Amino acid sequence: MKTLLVLRHAKSSWDDAGMGDHERPLNERGKRAALRMGKLIEAEGLTPDLIISSSANRALSTAEIIAISSAYGNRIETNRNFYLAPPEVYIHFLNDVDNSNDLVMVVGHNGGVEDLINVLTGQWVQMPTAALTQINLPINDWSQLSEETDGELVNHWIPKGVARVERG
Repeated sequence: MKTLLVLRHAKSSWDDAGMGDHERPLNERGKRAALRMGKLIEAEGLTPDLIISSSANRALSTAEIIAISSAYGNRIETNRNFYLAPPEVYIHFLNDVDNSNDLVMVVGHNGGVEDLINVLTGQWVQMPTAALTQINLPINDWSQLSEETDGELVNHWIPKGVARVERG
């Protein structure tokens, strides 16, 4: 069995109206939410074997904060095609993931991440910024993943429902 974590990027800043969408950074609230979700991932024993992120600044920054706060020890892969991607883009990319990676996280954008969850589980969940969903997949090889895969939605977390990280 493989496990997929689907994460929507954290809240981005709109302070610079002239900045392109792909370049927008996280705002302070987004940074705090990403930190909170990373701590949750570690506490739940869900530190990924591999993190794959959209190349958009806000998604990659979210992935980097998650990596540090969840004790992830590998490099983060980036994929420009994850930027505003439909489910089939994620699935196609995941088909080539090395099978030594049993727990993989993708970091992307809405509505693609909501659609991906729906395609893989048959369930609709709302994915506000920094929301995280855990899906168990009845496959032994990432190349078996398809739009017909009948995954199980195991957990769904939103930052507002996760305890705040104490400052130390």
